[in-house]
Amino acid sequence: MHLDRRRFLTGVGALGACALVRAPRAAEPARRIDIHHHMFPPDYTAAIVARGEAPSPAWSPARSIEEMDRSGIAVSVLSLSPPNVVFPEAAFARRLAREVNEYGAKMTKDYPGRFGLFAVLPLPDVEGSLREIEYAMDTLKADGIGLMTSYGGQWLGDAAFMPVWEELNRRKAVVYTHPLTPACCTNLKYGVPAVDIEWATDTTRTVASLVFSGTAARFPDIRWIFSHGGGTMPFLLSRFLYEEKTMKEKEQRLPRGLLFELQRFYYDTAQANHPGALAALLKIVTPAQMLFGTDFPYRTGSEVIAGLDAQHFGNNELRAIERNNAMKLLPGLKA
Repeated sequence: MHLDRRRFLTGVGALGACALVRAPRAAEPARRIDIHHHMFPPDYTAAIVARGEAPSPAWSPARSIEEMDRSGIAVSVLSLSPPNVVFPEAAFARRLAREVNEYGAKMTKDYPGRFGLFAVLPLPDVEGSLREIEYAMDTLKADGIGLMTSYGGQWLGDAAFMPVWEELNRRKAVVYTHPLTPACCTNLKYGVPAVDIEWATDTTRTVASLVFSGTAARFPDIRWIFSHGGGTMPFLLSRFLYEEKTMKEKEQRLPRGLLFELQRFYYDTAQANHPGALAALLKIVTPAQMLFGTDFPYRTGSEVIAGLDAQHFGNNELRAIERNNAMKLLPGLKA
């Protein structure tokens, strides 16, 4: 799976992303906040390889710091990429989630002021997830929760997850989401790796699940972040609006309307910093709902910086995307 991600620049990059890549602005103090920055704890890597997953990419805290300094990134918020801890054995998933979260929390202490943490949960295990929320947020002081867009055949609006959303809503938690190849679509044969299409599509599926099930409206104090500019959702807006017009129980599930929910979500710029993706997203939200994200170590800050520069944002808008929005959303990063 991870090897497929490295192939991205040989495909989509040929369409123009590579042309945007350049060095960060010269002589600029580190100020950016990277909301989409992956970690690969050694014990986690060993555990997933033992389960038959592809090895994680070469990574270490020092590599993260080196990239951050090169790209003017002051703070990166750590999270897992797939396969995450999505395994059928609940006890194994719980143990691995705890180990990952403790590793991430230790990084925030070992490198003060440089890292935040989105703690992983062992979903679809609801009881284990509730326990891990308490430990991660109360003991480890995680900045938020990091989830996959789906778990088996369940997307985030699934009724089975309601106890988790109730607790996170009570805590007014930030919930970062990252896509994966869903169970429905692991063996499709269309000439490119599943990551190239299915990941952006799974973000869209989970957005649809949250809004059309009424989950987003029911738990308004959860602050949701969607990776990669919301996946394909911005390009499918007209279909979503038609679904809203024809849906049953609209007043119960979308009392303030579809656009109200979509416009209060946050969206990161990782792999969504090219002109088409930014233009589509900006038809739905303002820069106030956008967050700087790199997808390191799969991609680098220079790509994102160049893409944002090419969009010709105003200085205040650019500072909001690159730092200020994240500071408002995650004030604990000030430490």
